[in-house]
Amino acid sequence: MFSDSQQRPVRTPCRYTWRGSSRGANGYSLIELLVVLLIIGALAAIAIPAFAGQKAKATDAQAKELARTAETAAEVIATDNDGEYTKVTTTELNRYEPAIRIVASANDAYLSGATNGKSEYSLTAKATDGDEFTITRKATGETVRQCVSPVSQTGCSGGKESSW
Repeated sequence: MFSDSQQRPVRTPCRYTWRGSSRGANGYSLIELLVVLLIIGALAAIAIPAFAGQKAKATDAQAKELARTAETAAEVIATDNDGEYTKVTTTELNRYEPAIRIVASANDAYLSGATNGKSEYSLTAKATDGDEFTITRKATGETVRQCVSPVSQTGCSGGKESSW
């Protein structure tokens, strides 16, 4: 391919260097470090509020799940008592379903109240952030779910009260 009279190209290792850069052979410049810190700060400013909102949603979901479990237990109590809800109390609900917490706790939601009647009842679960989730069964058979946020006043879909 090459004759003896032609000179062959010499391969040398490629090195990309910045001319006039103050960076040493093994380090980064102050500007580069500041840009990286600025990017990390911007990402943290976006991510931290999003994670804080998720914690509040998880706390409320735990209380909603507890209220639904208590509702199911109340229906079982009524089945055992000829369709009457007169024996629906927090103690009785806990006896039927031990997973229903009835003692206040800083770490878990608990069933804070239960009212009963012959053909109706109301159950209230309280989340650790103070939001209260109530399930009410009316005498007509209609079920109403209500949320009240007395502490933060924004825990119920962004307001003080709402349905769920």
